[in-house]
Amino acid sequence: MAEHTEHQHPTIGQYWKIAGLLAVLTAIEVALFYIDEALELGTINVVLLIILALLKFVIVVGWYMHLRFERPLLNRFFGAGFVMALFLYGVVLAAMGIIVIRAA
Repeated sequence: MAEHTEHQHPTIGQYWKIAGLLAVLTAIEVALFYIDEALELGTINVVLLIILALLKFVIVVGWYMHLRFERPLLNRFFGAGFVMALFLYGVVLAAMGIIVIRAA
């Protein structure tokens, strides 16, 4: 029979700090939208937004869903889901003509 180990849940103060961090990251994403519109950053903007999305995903899943306390297999399922979502995002962007995929 597997032993259940207790883990320390985040405090309310930690949850507020994480919420503040997520709010700041979201504000950066919104700012990138307007900066891109003015400076036409193109691919750099897309890469930055994907990195911010990945960071926010890890924070939400790790802290609010307590995934950091779960088995590694469950972490792999969430990671695979994120990779598939990125692939789908790339397909949609290519279909809309926002990114161009060149054949060799």
